[in-house]
Amino acid sequence: MSLTLYGFDGSTYVRTVKMLLVEKGADFDQVQVNVIKGEPHLPEHLARHPFGKVPVVDHDGFRVLETAAIMAYLDEVLPGPSLTPDNAHDRARNHMAMGLYDSYGYGALVSVFGFHLFPDFIGGQNEDSRRKGIDNSKRVIRELMKIKGDDPFIAGLAPSFSDFYLAPACAYIAMTPDAALVFAVDGFAEWWKRLQALPSFQATIPQ
Repeated sequence: MSLTLYGFDGSTYVRTVKMLLVEKGADFDQVQVNVIKGEPHLPEHLARHPFGKVPVVDHDGFRVLETAAIMAYLDEVLPGPSLTPDNAHDRARNHMAMGLYDSYGYGALVSVFGFHLFPDFIGGQNEDSRRKGIDNSKRVIRELMKIKGDDPFIAGLAPSFSDFYLAPACAYIAMTPDAALVFAVDGFAEWWKRLQALPSFQATIPQ
């Protein structure tokens, strides 16, 4: 089997995919494509993804674009524990959380941690954008914790894609002085402690 992941370790979505690969115990090669340096927009990578995004996966000659498609594909074709919930109710929770994160969470979280950690990547430090990002990040995290309810993970009793979506961005938020504001959501602290303890989270910390 040949499995290649294109994307650099600093990308939250690349880390999402790597967490799944670690959970699966998969062997894979990684080609670093550095977003901060603009490498996704070089011709070599545009041939892989026409919009210059990461991650991209090649599996035995089959190319998969976009994180949600990559996660679903790898979870189905790779051996190891399934990261897809085993009932319709929890699968819906998983998809809802992923959709909320993609549509409303990622940009908000980036506007906060990017302000402190990667200002050039987001076009400079904009205080108004940061403040709005804090508010919107909390709104999304609050909704994801509502979806989680009393369960240990967002979509049930075991980790699923939605946990791996949220965790990498939270790791960056945790490095900023705004962490206490963003993370002030009921139920979050317990979930965050549980996610940080996962071997797949520990194994994918960017170097």
